[in-house]
Amino acid sequence: MHTRTLGLALALLIGIGLPIRSQTSDAERTKWFTDAKFGLFIHWGLYSQTAGVWRGLPVRGGEHFMLFERIPLKEYAKIADDFNPVNFDAERWVKLAKYAGMKYIVITSKHEEGFSMYDSKVSDYNIVARTPFKRDPLKELAEACKKEGIKLGFYYILGRDWEDPDVPTPNAWRSNIWDYPKESEKVVQRYLDRKVYPQLKELLTGYGDVAVIWFDVPEMVTSEQSEALVKYVRSLQPNCLINDRVGNGFGDFATREKEPVAGINSEPWELCMTMGRHWGYNVYDVDYKTPETLIRYFTDVVGKGGNVLLNCGPTGKGEFSTLSYPCFEGFHVWMEENSEAIYGTNPWKSFGENYKGVTAEETYTDASGGNHIPDFRFTAKDNNVYVIVRGIPDRNYTIVSIKPTDQIKKVSLLGSTKKVSWKQTAAGLEVTVPERDPNKIPVYVLKAELK
Repeated sequence: MHTRTLGLALALLIGIGLPIRSQTSDAERTKWFTDAKFGLFIHWGLYSQTAGVWRGLPVRGGEHFMLFERIPLKEYAKIADDFNPVNFDAERWVKLAKYAGMKYIVITSKHEEGFSMYDSKVSDYNIVARTPFKRDPLKELAEACKKEGIKLGFYYILGRDWEDPDVPTPNAWRSNIWDYPKESEKVVQRYLDRKVYPQLKELLTGYGDVAVIWFDVPEMVTSEQSEALVKYVRSLQPNCLINDRVGNGFGDFATREKEPVAGINSEPWELCMTMGRHWGYNVYDVDYKTPETLIRYFTDVVGKGGNVLLNCGPTGKGEFSTLSYPCFEGFHVWMEENSEAIYGTNPWKSFGENYKGVTAEETYTDASGGNHIPDFRFTAKDNNVYVIVRGIPDRNYTIVSIKPTDQIKKVSLLGSTKKVSWKQTAAGLEVTVPERDPNKIPVYVLKAELK
């Protein structure tokens, strides 16, 4: 570690009067995360106010439109004059997440635009100082999460910040070079010292227990700087998880965006994905995924050992789009019956199998559809194997991954008292399931109890 970086970290620790604590073991720190499986991602910022429109036209780049449209900071900052989310209700947000079966929430504290969505004393470029709202939504959200037993994490952009003059990116591809053109003179460490470390201190000392610091795009942050950031977060909140986007191989869990892994990953990991097309609220984004598509995404990820962080971008008024309600409701209904196959589970010896030789590649689109093929996914807990049956119209079928050597003593249908007929054969576990309500999402779970 560079002497300057280490000195800064130590000085910050001494300055807040905290000892350098011993690290919690990785397994202890990540246990709640690997059990939880499901979280709510919230992208909220000045881009929510413009909602995909700039000067009367659809923007390029969605929530990144400041970059794509090359908007000067002074002009972009004026959006804050109209940002007044009077309908924001922290308890409503948290209760909606809990209703859908989500166990944690991660919200943007600062995105690429550099605007802080909390009462930061580091810079007045924040929601309390610059907007008519004058409230700290993260403070209210932290209180609501504590009340409802939901864990709270903060997204914090790391290697891009278009408000700060010292944040270069490789080949200036995502830098603010219209306000700060001298890319070669930018020094990342100055930005870390001036803004990142002080704001992490605010977030990790002013909002109670923080479950996750969800960094993004490390860009030109060095390995030594990533290591120093990890140690600093640990010193303030030893149990706070850090994702791998702190950079350079550090972090407690891996992240993927929209596309799942091909197979089982035994290390903690998370897939973040959107309900619609955009992360931030966009008035043109009307093509949300169906609950069936989202649940197929979800069960695929969980069967492969991961979590899903499902994003919803609130409006400038502080409300979730009505288009998101079927997504929340669909998960609520499905998890009411099938959450036993989700929470606290691990991957089985196989993540799944296709049905009757169907080998077409599953596709997950940003639109409402998707190439939904009939198949199975598996999870395991205690002495049980959970068979997640996805889009199979037949009532009688054989699950070939469950061999005669997997001695079964009982098979039941989660959420139902109706009997499942079954027998083990050389070909696999043959089952006949009761008739299901055709109005339900065609994804259900069989619980196979082992002897």
